Amino acid sequence: MSESILNRIIGLTGGIGTGKTTVSNYLADTYQLPILDADIYARDAVQPGSPILSRIIARYGCDVQLPDGTLNRKRLGEIVFPHPGERQWLEQQIHPYVRDRIKSQLTTSESPTVVLVIPLLFEANMTDLVTEIWVVSCPQEQQIQRIRERDRLSVAQAQSRLDSQLPLAEKVARADVVLDNSYTRDSLLQQVDRALGHYTNTYT
Repeated sequence: MSESILNRIIGLTGGIGTGKTTVSNYLADTYQLPILDADIYARDAVQPGSPILSRIIARYGCDVQLPDGTLNRKRLGEIVFPHPGERQWLEQQIHPYVRDRIKSQLTTSESPTVVLVIPLLFEANMTDLVTEIWVVSCPQEQQIQRIRERDRLSVAQAQSRLDSQLPLAEKVARADVVLDNSYTRDSLLQQVDRALGHYTNTYT
């Protein structure tokens, strides 16, 4: 990567359901910043015919594949989220692919600032890819409510997904910027404006 061009790599993370997508969409739409989304690369990793999908099917059976050949994410989630060992195995298949895709995209970026949206930034040990870490935070009750509404999950299923990630308080403690999404959307976006302006002044 050319340091003369790319001098600011924001690692945007947080707990599930905290509002990372709201922040990344705002950064893309308002500031026209390039967004590299780890979730998109993770979906690419398990496209029909991919070696990773083949390994997943070999381990868990045809139940994790839909009739059209794509991954049955709901069924896979039911298998791996309650079992840390299985979740770890799955992440070991996908995380290296995601890291390689992000590094490849960074080498071709022509923007001085890039945003990496990596929900498992800490868990996947990808903090070395960024120059600053932004964590979106909100109370756990709000997380559970948002997860349930978005994914139509039970309280137990939502809690299982929260438990699969590093505690949000630990992510907050390691952040350069904490974005509090416990209030209104406008309040959240104002924090984004301030954070972007402050760090822009630091880097210029």
